[in-house]
Amino acid sequence: MARIAGVDLPAKKRAEFGLTYIYGVGRTRAASILHRCSIDPAKKIGDLTEEEVNSIRILLENEGAVEGDLRKEVSMNIKRLMEMQAYRGLRHRRSLPVRGQRTHTNARTRKGPRRGTVAGKKKATKT
Repeated sequence: MARIAGVDLPAKKRAEFGLTYIYGVGRTRAASILHRCSIDPAKKIGDLTEEEVNSIRILLENEGAVEGDLRKEVSMNIKRLMEMQAYRGLRHRRSLPVRGQRTHTNARTRKGPRRGTVAGKKKATKT
């Protein structure tokens, strides 16, 4: 099992899909990395030699932030927006959609499950 950027990659997956288990590496970036390292994308992660794994590791380190560094950078950007009280920061703070989506209906993924009616509230009775 190959370990790159602190992530154990699945040995039975193809290299182009296995690399996407690393945070910050999608299909396009994985294909680009494999092309530059001259590794066949159809090759399984378990079949990669130690030399090939090291070339991927070196390329990822030189190219840009992945895993912990990237997660930290993204969270710091969100925290900065919230501290400066930008509109996007306020939307993050309230757990509402940030990119202009409607919230009158939908937005359930971001807002969470619907809150039912208030339990202690009594209906007005006729007298």
